[in-house]
Amino acid sequence: MAISLFDLFKVGIGPSSSHTVGPMVAANQFAHQLQERNLFSSVNRLKIDLYGSLGATGKGHGTGTAVLMGLEGELPEFIDPSLINKRIEKIERTSQLSLLSQHLVKIDVATDLIYHRVDRLDFHANGMVLVAFDENDKEIHSATFYSVGGGFIVEEDEQGKVVLVEDTTELPHVFHNAETLIKLCRQENKSIAQIVMENEKTWRTEEEIKQGVLSIWSVMKLCVQQGIKNEGILPGGLKVKRRASSLHKDLVSKTRMDMITPSLGAMDWVNLYALAVNEENAAGGKVVTAPTNGAAGIIPAVLHYYWDFCPRSSEEGIIEFFLTAAAIGFLFKENASISGAEVGCQGEVGSACAMAAAGLAAATGGTPEQIENAAEIGMEHNLGLTCDPIGGLVQVPCIERNAMGAMKAINSASMALRGDGSHYVSLDKVIRTMRDTGKDMNDKYKETSRGGLAVNVIEC
Repeated sequence: MAISLFDLFKVGIGPSSSHTVGPMVAANQFAHQLQERNLFSSVNRLKIDLYGSLGATGKGHGTGTAVLMGLEGELPEFIDPSLINKRIEKIERTSQLSLLSQHLVKIDVATDLIYHRVDRLDFHANGMVLVAFDENDKEIHSATFYSVGGGFIVEEDEQGKVVLVEDTTELPHVFHNAETLIKLCRQENKSIAQIVMENEKTWRTEEEIKQGVLSIWSVMKLCVQQGIKNEGILPGGLKVKRRASSLHKDLVSKTRMDMITPSLGAMDWVNLYALAVNEENAAGGKVVTAPTNGAAGIIPAVLHYYWDFCPRSSEEGIIEFFLTAAAIGFLFKENASISGAEVGCQGEVGSACAMAAAGLAAATGGTPEQIENAAEIGMEHNLGLTCDPIGGLVQVPCIERNAMGAMKAINSASMALRGDGSHYVSLDKVIRTMRDTGKDMNDKYKETSRGGLAVNVIEC
């Protein structure tokens, strides 16, 4: 299956790519199915069933809201987050929504939007069923979707089999593991970024790719700026205070010599960048799925570290960072998972940490072997990381976990660049280990809020 960098890095809204971005896209697709089947005007009522992790933590993750907005025709990249609450209030008050903003249909959010907290569907932990009824309350169309992480969705066919619509584009450089990727680099005498760039040129021109990458980088920078600007309490009931704004005020009022030690000054800024992004994500703001929303702060924080603290940083380095990080992300998506509901937070923060470590190593002159080593270190030290959000909200421990992941990524790149690229455990082996660890992990630690911190910390 061919995957583009722009499939992996998508602009969306918080707080979760699997719980918000994917479900919104699925609901939008369902609404268009009704239109394409000439059933649009016959729809009188809608019903939504959310299963597995979507049912267990969907309220805290904003899944219901995302589905309702998708049914009204919205997509994550284009929706205005500032208008969502008013639109949801209207739907709840009137028990109606405007299907694709064209046709009013009934939906009682209290009874037609159902969160199944324990039940799950077979294919994946993030399952959802949408059903449309006519004026006689007869079912006229239904569809089952799975949000499989990073905003990617798949759908069951009429026989109950999952339809995987793969991109069969023939790429000039095919690799399914890190070992093959490194061999390609040696054979072609190219960097990892150059290999990915030539693949991306199958879909777009080089200039379009570069401008697209810089556009993603601009959204990440804006997200950091918004996170620094906004103050107050995050929504959801945990009363978590936003810290990025006050941390920024504190940092800009000091010189680097005022930090704990001069050498740790950069760490304070990296923490700020990660906290700013993930506070915006927790508040339902616009973020870049990188590769998920729950881990959306790691790559922007490390990119800001590169831009602000690395000598000779440049836009070309930013592009090389993204292309290299994407290559590592492809390997995780194909050979393991980037879904917290499937393998725990190791699949989100762990994958993002490895991608960021590889990107930073590449942008600062690392060889393909050093880059592979950096990614391996980043993932190895996130193995077994569980997903146990308190209250089903992407706040505790998720926000701070992104700051920790960003620091791990920087340290991973630093250690790899100090070596010659040779190391004991390969990236392919650590990805395989992450996959196997995820399979062995108890389901209560996979984004259900039924284990770990979610049950051992009293919600206030």
